[in-house]
Amino acid sequence: MTHSFDKDYWDRIWDGDRAAAMAAGQPNPHLVREIADLSPGTALDAGCGAGAEAIWLATGGWQVTAADIATTALARAAERAAASGVAARVRWVEADLARWQPDTRYDLVTTHYAHPAMPQLDFYDRIASWVAPAGTLLIVGHLHHQDHASGTGHGHDETGPPASASVTAADITARLDPLVWQVVTARESHRALPGHGGHAASIHDVVVRANRRP
Repeated sequence: MTHSFDKDYWDRIWDGDRAAAMAAGQPNPHLVREIADLSPGTALDAGCGAGAEAIWLATGGWQVTAADIATTALARAAERAAASGVAARVRWVEADLARWQPDTRYDLVTTHYAHPAMPQLDFYDRIASWVAPAGTLLIVGHLHHQDHASGTGHGHDETGPPASASVTAADITARLDPLVWQVVTARESHRALPGHGGHAASIHDVVVRANRRP
């Protein structure tokens, strides 16, 4: 499949054979680790997929706006939130994140392997502008390296994302003005998860957490 990252692309992913498995995914471990020490407030999950991260945040007391372009992903997410008892804490928004503009800023803006139809670093710049003063930005993306592999839970095929959708920690932090941001975490992570046919899948992540100065 061509990585166009438009609505048709993501709708085909979430209507495909692997959608049920993707929808059953657990919250990203980087989110769990990086955000556990924050007091709950308002949060935006940009490119929420089937909602594992949004639901985890809502369960922890956050009031969450969760946005994604894929209709089926959001339907699955809403069902899962209702089953988890947190439907009232999550607002699901069908939106093209390359165009959508929220009407407020958030205490936390986070994204996990999201790829709209725009340059990856420009997307990160865009969501960073939605962080409120004294708020937190958390980016979990695909690490750019010679053999980058796909992430989990957000719908890439087995060949992984194209190089244009992967970045390094330095790529991201170079875009964060130190007069505006304090970088807390800039880490490149390698982990293994069970893959198809019992083979381990190597996951190569980039994780950047930054606090917007008051």
